[in-house]
Amino acid sequence: MMQPPRSGLSPLSDDAFKLSRWSTAETLVALDDDGDPLPLLATEWEQTDDHTWRFSIREDVTFHDGSPLTPEAVANSLRVASEASPLPRILDGVELEVEVDDEQVVLTTGEPDPLLPNRLSSPQLSILSEDAYTGSTVSPIGTGTGPFELVAVDGTSSATLDRYDDYWGTPAAAAGIDADFVPDGTARAAALRTGTAHLVETVPAGQAASIDEDLLHEVPMPRTNTLYLNADSGPFEDPAVRAAAREAIDRAEIIASTYEDRADEAVGLLGPALPWTLEERGSEEYEEILEDRAEPADVDGVQISLGTFTDRAELPEVAVLLEQQLEAVGFEVVQDVREYQFIESDALDGAFDAFILSRATILDSGDPVAYFSADFTCAGGFNISQLCDQDVDAAVQAASQLPAGDERREAILLAEAEILATDTAIPLLHERVIQGETSDVHDAIRDPRERALVDEQTGRDEER
Repeated sequence: MMQPPRSGLSPLSDDAFKLSRWSTAETLVALDDDGDPLPLLATEWEQTDDHTWRFSIREDVTFHDGSPLTPEAVANSLRVASEASPLPRILDGVELEVEVDDEQVVLTTGEPDPLLPNRLSSPQLSILSEDAYTGSTVSPIGTGTGPFELVAVDGTSSATLDRYDDYWGTPAAAAGIDADFVPDGTARAAALRTGTAHLVETVPAGQAASIDEDLLHEVPMPRTNTLYLNADSGPFEDPAVRAAAREAIDRAEIIASTYEDRADEAVGLLGPALPWTLEERGSEEYEEILEDRAEPADVDGVQISLGTFTDRAELPEVAVLLEQQLEAVGFEVVQDVREYQFIESDALDGAFDAFILSRATILDSGDPVAYFSADFTCAGGFNISQLCDQDVDAAVQAASQLPAGDERREAILLAEAEILATDTAIPLLHERVIQGETSDVHDAIRDPRERALVDEQTGRDEER
């Protein structure tokens, strides 16, 4: 594993994604490849009015401590999450009331929320037994429902999980999981090379050449590297100047030079981690929106400031290449590169003409509307481009009001087209992560959302 726990493996934190990757903690809802909700610990659900949802809970499920999964236990987990401070990120801005009625869990939201089932798929809303909540922190040790029971945690060094023989689904193929936390990428690569580890998260691209290619598997990530242009002040207030920057960019050069061809050229803000975008983008209405883009201006000596951060090692290199490409068409570029914690506030305040950001595009719900809203609407809290466009706001709002499914996906792509038409966000590339698997491992999960890694089917050939 790349990162050690930061919050004692509390499911209310980002550590929850480790619990889901180990298949020890489960949620009410799962997501399919398109991001639509599927039953997991909830077998079905119904929206009874704009604010109210009723969930039926799977029967004959036990927690790892032997206690039964009941509607009351589910309600307890969700109630603790909704009252936590800080709130789990998936519930930020969501008013949620939880009760049990007629053996169903009833959830009531303050505002209509057509995406509530998707929210309940977040690992931060995992369902644990009541014993998990008896101390001052939430403990996932022996309190989940998945095919593997977490039995021991050694601080930030390792964790141990055993197969849970009373799992409600198919028993796990593997007898257990020994997880080591190894932040150093070189050390993770060495563990794969030597067979010390059978599964390795995030093999650095720079180490890939020293490893048998058959052991490496590239997984597209829902993460886009984007050049944000300041639409509120400075040279890029002019749409034609923004168009000139857009036309200057050579994505293939950036991918080949900085990412060693282990990334995908960006056509839009959403990439191959969401396969439906590749299949459905490019409708007649989509193309008509893009036709409204401004024509590029001739630029000669236009000075711009370009910011990015060092926390992602590739971004300073991307900045160098972008500077060269922009200067080739007449811009004069001054770079400002710092650690993210020292540059974020300036970026959000519009201090830069241009800013390079590596941005997760589906966040926790498996849906990109929250990303669009935060980054590109007038009221967005992460609006680096300082964009305020009525057409964009209307398109994002229209998508947000639809339930998960084909109609929502169509509206999402039209919102993407409206954003791209402003040229305030120029997508560069979609990142991939390299997952390592030894040759005797079977059925490891290559999950773009990084929610799953090992499940009940994953194992080694000797265990078949």
